[in-house]
Amino acid sequence: MLSTSLPILPLPYPQVIFPGERVHLPVPRRFARPILKLIAEADYKAPIVGAVPVIPLKANEPILADEDGYVDGNWSEFGCSAKIVKVGQSSSSHLEYIVLQGVQRIQLAKHSGRGSPLSPHEVTYPASLPAATPQTAAAFRTVTAKLLHRLAVEDQANRDGRKDLIGLVLGAGRDTMWARLAKLVRECEDAQLHVVSDLIISFIGADFEDKVDYLSYASCEARLSKATHIITSRLSLLEVRSNIAQQQGNSQKEVILRQQLAAIQRQLSTLRPSDQQSNGKNAQGGSDLDDDIEGAGAQDDEAELSDMKRKIAALVKGSEERTVAVREFRRLRKIPPGSVETSVIRNYLDWLLAIPWPSSTMYLEAEKGIMDRSFLEKARATLDADHYGLQKVKRRLIEYLAVLRLKQMDAAKELEAEEAAKKTLDGGPVVDEQALVIRDPSVPPPAPIQQKPQRRIVNKGPILLLYGPPGVGKTSIAQSLARALNRPFQRISLGGVRDEAEIRGHRRTYVGSAPGNIVQALRKAGRPDPVILLDEIDKVSQSNYHGDPSAALLEVLDPEQNWSFMDHYINVPIDLSQVLFIATANTLDTISGPLLDRCEILRLPGYTQTDKLRIAKTYLIPKQLKANGLDAERCQIEEDALKRIIKGWTREAGVRSLERVIGAVGRAKAVEWSESRDASSNAYSAVVKEKDLEPILGSQIFDEEERDRIARRGVVYGLVVMGDGDGGILPVESAILPGSGLLRLSGSLGDVIKESAELALSWVKAHAFELGLTTTPATDPLKHPELIDVHLHLPAGAQKKDGPSAGVAMICAFVSLLSGLKVPSTIAMTGEITLRGAVTAVGGVKEKVLGAHRAGIRRVILPARNRRDIFGVGSAGEELSEEVKKDMEFIFVDRVEEALAAAFADSDDDGERRDLVLQWTRNAARQVESRL
Repeated sequence: MLSTSLPILPLPYPQVIFPGERVHLPVPRRFARPILKLIAEADYKAPIVGAVPVIPLKANEPILADEDGYVDGNWSEFGCSAKIVKVGQSSSSHLEYIVLQGVQRIQLAKHSGRGSPLSPHEVTYPASLPAATPQTAAAFRTVTAKLLHRLAVEDQANRDGRKDLIGLVLGAGRDTMWARLAKLVRECEDAQLHVVSDLIISFIGADFEDKVDYLSYASCEARLSKATHIITSRLSLLEVRSNIAQQQGNSQKEVILRQQLAAIQRQLSTLRPSDQQSNGKNAQGGSDLDDDIEGAGAQDDEAELSDMKRKIAALVKGSEERTVAVREFRRLRKIPPGSVETSVIRNYLDWLLAIPWPSSTMYLEAEKGIMDRSFLEKARATLDADHYGLQKVKRRLIEYLAVLRLKQMDAAKELEAEEAAKKTLDGGPVVDEQALVIRDPSVPPPAPIQQKPQRRIVNKGPILLLYGPPGVGKTSIAQSLARALNRPFQRISLGGVRDEAEIRGHRRTYVGSAPGNIVQALRKAGRPDPVILLDEIDKVSQSNYHGDPSAALLEVLDPEQNWSFMDHYINVPIDLSQVLFIATANTLDTISGPLLDRCEILRLPGYTQTDKLRIAKTYLIPKQLKANGLDAERCQIEEDALKRIIKGWTREAGVRSLERVIGAVGRAKAVEWSESRDASSNAYSAVVKEKDLEPILGSQIFDEEERDRIARRGVVYGLVVMGDGDGGILPVESAILPGSGLLRLSGSLGDVIKESAELALSWVKAHAFELGLTTTPATDPLKHPELIDVHLHLPAGAQKKDGPSAGVAMICAFVSLLSGLKVPSTIAMTGEITLRGAVTAVGGVKEKVLGAHRAGIRRVILPARNRRDIFGVGSAGEELSEEVKKDMEFIFVDRVEEALAAAFADSDDDGERRDLVLQWTRNAARQVESRL
């Protein structure tokens, strides 16, 4: 390498000079005197300087240059020696500019970042190196030719867009320059190609960093490789810019064309109807939507109308929805835009086209996942992951999914067989009959072929009615089923619905009419086979002057009719057979009989304390910790504390209150953690113990008084079902007071339960002598030996009570009151009685038993016919956990005598009357059994 000393001229940012390049540079005042001195010392010949780029110090910040274009930075280690071939001076002999001609690459020998401008520095020249390899040279030629061609095309386009003389001259000059460079690249030898690469890099507008980096390469091979990389990047950037410009150009063209179309239509709207009708109508060819636009005043909404037309054309030909849509679309195109009818028709078409109508191309598209071998396994895993227990409901849902999968598999086989048969008959591939073809008008069209209607699969899924108390997972299990099926989920709340139009929709003659909730749910789902939850179906209002909403649901929930559901607004049959309807209810008493007959009822009983404990650990605590910004390390609730929460604050069938209480505990711990962290204190304890509950939640709502009940005369505990579907116990209290032998009732009792009380007292009077309550069979125990009244009261007087299931409890209460015997407080009973003393079956046994278990009852007296509800194999008895069956004793009775024997068997009272009552009841039971 050859070394010498040259004055260094720093270049203004972002100027870089390459060998062979000529650059025009303005001269700052501080450089003018040294440059003139160099020229004078060279005897006014072309002095040589080292032109070095200046690299800014702060690369990631905005670059600020002074008034002369220079930035605060370091000199580059590499530069280019250049001749000062020309100078320019003003009239005042001030040096204004110089012209530099690049000669050869140089490298600063002792590079220290920066130095004194135009002072001598030692530099080295690179030695002559061998030429680049043919492969590298060929790659350089290829990418350079592409780039020069792209630049020439862009300059031609710019020249076409600029029609003035300057644009034509400049454009022609640049075209000639790119052509000359391309010719130079093609004809240059490989040994001199590195010189051409310097020229190309200086012309294509590469980045400053790429230029400085390229200037540092001395060997021909490395220089061409770097140039190829820079040119490739530049070519990619130009392609991206070209695509963006083309897209913007298309958008501008579309705007201009739409404005022109609007102007034409404004002119058409001013013509007479006769002038428009004289244009005639093209009777042959075209779509059934391409009708003439008579008086159409659409201006800015042509795109929306085009979209409507496209959606209508996508409907199945010959279908009723397409026929109605075409008719309404033609009306819309003919009506002036200022008409009131325009908005009505447009709104109707929006709703009609938004409904997911079945098409010929949707065959089995939505059910591809069902064909997977692991479909049932994944569905079962989804249900188990979201819900604890509920085995009967899960089993029924898996059965439905299995049947659906088999139907889809059979249908797929039938479709394949039909396609194969069609190919055999046609002797070729199947051709879509709906494809558009161009036919010679001289050739008569072929006779229409009678096509069979497109076969669609009708699942006719069951209408499942999930019945149970609040908070047991009725709504969430429907969501889990939708995820397992990979279908959209929509919820329709029927609570308080009192208008039939909310189900069927309003007729279009009303102002502000709209479709019903069913059609709205289909539109939101976007598919004809969603999972729709009819929530709180038991709270639908009864028949009134607005119509009967429950009667409107009969068609929706009937699998034999809902394939042609008619909404009053749409007025086109809608196929709901693909929809999986799931209804929820807390009670069945308010649901009409015909509606219940269309549903498959699945009862969801309440959870036991053990179930709640597992649900809290598995689901509720992690959910609430995440909701309150905590994790398992910052909040840990002990098992004893959880049990205390379940017993003292959340005595319910579901787990909603339990989740709220756990959330309250989580929020309290979040406050403690935040305060402890802000104070940098280590006093925070993440463990929630039983003693910490009352300071957080306050006094417990439910105490242990029911578990510590005391047996009292005339008090018996019956089993009830609350209005929300939850079960529990209710004391039946009776008292003796002076009177005239009457029965007094209180506690908001209905007619049926009043009749049960009268029936119970009549039975006790009829058997008073056998029970030892009177001395003779003809004596009334309420009039002898003293004249008394009996008052029967059921607490919680604010709640309405009715039903026949309290008959057994009332008889035991009357016998206890008149005999003085006490029924143990751990015994509860239910059952309807007859005047002959038979005990008949009642409903809601599972809810009643779970409520009794939560209240600490250990023995339950039930009708014998309800044995299947507790121990029935394959029946609802499987819903009772083994824990409940293990903790409680079940006594099933057919007669009142058996119920009395079971109720007073463990009575703490001693005496002849207790023995007499027990002896008589046992003898009476044996006599009944012998007669049977």
